[in-house]
Amino acid sequence: MTADQDAPQPAPGLDAVNEQIVRTLARLLGETGLTEIEIERAGLRVRVARQAIAVATTVAAPAAGAAAVAGVYAVADGPMDPSKHPGVVTSPMVGSVYLAPEPEARPFVEVGTVVKAGETVLIIEAMKTMNQIPAPKSGTVTQILVEDGQPVEFGEPLMIIE
Repeated sequence: MTADQDAPQPAPGLDAVNEQIVRTLARLLGETGLTEIEIERAGLRVRVARQAIAVATTVAAPAAGAAAVAGVYAVADGPMDPSKHPGVVTSPMVGSVYLAPEPEARPFVEVGTVVKAGETVLIIEAMKTMNQIPAPKSGTVTQILVEDGQPVEFGEPLMIIE
């Protein structure tokens, strides 16, 4: 017997059903902006996840080659803690984050959006009250650290504005 014959074989047509479920869930990920979704039906459990895409920035290298290499290694040693970033926007309360004014509306900001100080960047719902969260400073949104509908704690980093 070969290894293929030893492996359990799916029921006829099951691969097509699995593929259809995976494609449907993947489409939902794209439409909703979620990074992961999981369902379970009749003993079949399907989880679809996608990796977040990091936004890379280009920095002009200093004249000294050794200094440039040292700078690259310093950055590569570990990710920067977003709460220590000078442009971090933190949650002023406990609640649920909403990135758009309504469920089907465009988000207030996206990565790359230029904002002015005081402009609403998201909403936090706390005790059935929608609280508009303003940009603390003018700049460009470089990272959004939360997802729509995500619960947040007081002081939790929400986004970075540089």
